[in-house]
Amino acid sequence: MTDVVLDPTKRGYWTSDQDVRWCPGCGDYGILAAMQFFHAELAAEGSPVSKENTVFVSGIGCAARFPYYMDTYGMHTIHGRAPAIATGLATARPDLDVWVVGGDGDMLSIGGNHLIHALRRNVNLKILLFNNQIYGLTKGQYSPTSEVGKVTKSTPNGSIDNPFNTIGVAAGAGATFIARTHDLDRKHMIETFRRAHEHKGAAFIEIYQNCNVFNDGAYDAITKRAARDEMMINLVHGEPITFGADKQRGVVLDNGAARVADIADVGMDAIVVHDAHAPDPSLAFALGHLASDRQSPTAFGVFRAVDGPEYVEGVNNQLLAVNEAKGPGDLHTLLHSGATWDVA
Repeated sequence: MTDVVLDPTKRGYWTSDQDVRWCPGCGDYGILAAMQFFHAELAAEGSPVSKENTVFVSGIGCAARFPYYMDTYGMHTIHGRAPAIATGLATARPDLDVWVVGGDGDMLSIGGNHLIHALRRNVNLKILLFNNQIYGLTKGQYSPTSEVGKVTKSTPNGSIDNPFNTIGVAAGAGATFIARTHDLDRKHMIETFRRAHEHKGAAFIEIYQNCNVFNDGAYDAITKRAARDEMMINLVHGEPITFGADKQRGVVLDNGAARVADIADVGMDAIVVHDAHAPDPSLAFALGHLASDRQSPTAFGVFRAVDGPEYVEGVNNQLLAVNEAKGPGDLHTLLHSGATWDVA
């Protein structure tokens, strides 16, 4: 680590000396900047955050270069395994802030199992899933979030796979914190990172991220500034879920399924009041499935934020109880007892 700028309240303090190697115009630049500014803000607020207690763990893919560009500790691991490796780190060093970074291919394809188990265990990790609906590093194959009909090098006749709904995956795994943001709004990203950082347990953030080389404009109909009023649904706990330039539309539930309605047609009493703290994840699941494509109004913000038993704390409490009951372990005795044998 190189301290070029010595003031931790400045972005430069958190910026490494490595050349950033993403394609010009990639959405990853905006996410990186937001994360660097976020850590500078934490320092300015008197948070004990430091380079020495912050770690970024990544898998393989364009997003996985992230640890090189944060002037903190970091590890570029293997494809899909970042949540598993980060679980080991968080368990051994619960004093660290551990962030996990991966793309939709890395996290939801080969890494799908590791992701859902980190979420169900509620390990104290902050997991960022960069979703550009494509494989970027390997040059444009379809991914687990690509839409049906997507024509790529690996699906020349169009994909016939139904894509994962990322919010639904997280809710189904029982994640205690679920959120969505996008790469064109630094303020929204920073606020989402802050909420995740404050959460005790597994925090999952999906980030809509543009790949301007292999899937340019995938989210333009939703996240471009001119479209946001009519297409982005901002979730605020305790408030009715309304949107539109004049707040003329809202979200209602029909037999548990969320849909968009004109308030003039259904009345305000029918509009769902967002409850991010509901013990049951069904509302988060329904809101995640509100949009069936990338041309429909889509929910952003914190879908779910609930308390739950945290994995690392549970492991450590268990070890303390065992030590109290049986005394400290003896490694020599362990290695020379039970099913052991000599190899001639």
